[in-house]
Amino acid sequence: MRDAISDMLVKRVLSPVSVADNTALVGQVIDRQGFDSLAYLIATGAIADADATFSVLLEESDAANMAGATAVPDIDMNSQDPALAPEAAAGFTFASDDQVRKLGYVGNKRYTRLTITPASNASAALVSAIAVLGRPDRAPVEQPAS
Repeated sequence: MRDAISDMLVKRVLSPVSVADNTALVGQVIDRQGFDSLAYLIATGAIADADATFSVLLEESDAANMAGATAVPDIDMNSQDPALAPEAAAGFTFASDDQVRKLGYVGNKRYTRLTITPASNASAALVSAIAVLGRPDRAPVEQPAS
């Protein structure tokens, strides 16, 4: 197959939200069963606060409830900027209006969870995230409605 959608499954991690404080945004747990690749895509809209920063954490676990979860080591992640640590490259600031960040997972745990934590944020910041699972065991991949 030559099309891309037959070989991927897209899952919601963080629904689009306007964040106006420093509360961590904890994403949905992503189960990679049946897939050999996983990438997180983080999208920003307008970020109003002039000194806000947003750090990214990716955790991994063998348990669906993320029991015993640990931070993913840098060696098990990749990003669009090889000069930075992967989670640092996926993070963003007040100057990151209308941008997309990529964070890839190449570890061997079944479950992962993305968390975005704002700092110095007192105004609206639009954020969302999805996970793209690829290299399926079976194709074509059917995309569920949820």
